[in-house]
Amino acid sequence: MSEEVVEDLLIPLEQYLAAGIHIGTRIKTRSMADFVYRVRPDGLYVLDVRKTDERIRIAAKMLARYEPHRILVASARQYGQKPARKFAELIGAHAIVGRFVPGTLTNPAYPGYLEPSILMVTDPRADRQAVSEAIEARIPVVALCDTDNITANVDLVIPTNNKGRKALALIYWLLTRQVLRERGEIPPDGELPTPIEEFETKIILKT
Repeated sequence: MSEEVVEDLLIPLEQYLAAGIHIGTRIKTRSMADFVYRVRPDGLYVLDVRKTDERIRIAAKMLARYEPHRILVASARQYGQKPARKFAELIGAHAIVGRFVPGTLTNPAYPGYLEPSILMVTDPRADRQAVSEAIEARIPVVALCDTDNITANVDLVIPTNNKGRKALALIYWLLTRQVLRERGEIPPDGELPTPIEEFETKIILKT
């Protein structure tokens, strides 16, 4: 990776690598092949950080076009729940974490029925109920996708480690900052007042 490319990233390359954004799984689906940079000797596929960075920018531009309250973020994964909630809070979106109740997007009789204009998910497999209902409701889906994901029902893929605690905190922090930049709520090179640590799920050690 050239110095020119590294300097053009949203954050220093080292920060991406430290969070493990690039670390995939030992499975590479055909859907994700174009986002894989290489395979490590231990069999783990490595994602191309440049493409992750590029897709964060594209996703932010896309999300910034929608009214905040029309954006729905869903995350069933444990480590994705806190960052997804924080992302939704800071950009004014709606978040559903944990179990996604069937009918949320398709059954007007359900008390929790929602009519978002776009859906974002942490993992299209773990969040398959939300994705399935978004398809039925005919709204676009943005998804964080690892090397083992199938992306047939995803409109915009953001290639990333979608299982790691630090990776998910960083990706949602970057998306938050970039959406607010695109909206003009912070300057184009402005920083997010909320630190990454507030997006990160804390591990409680049992004694």
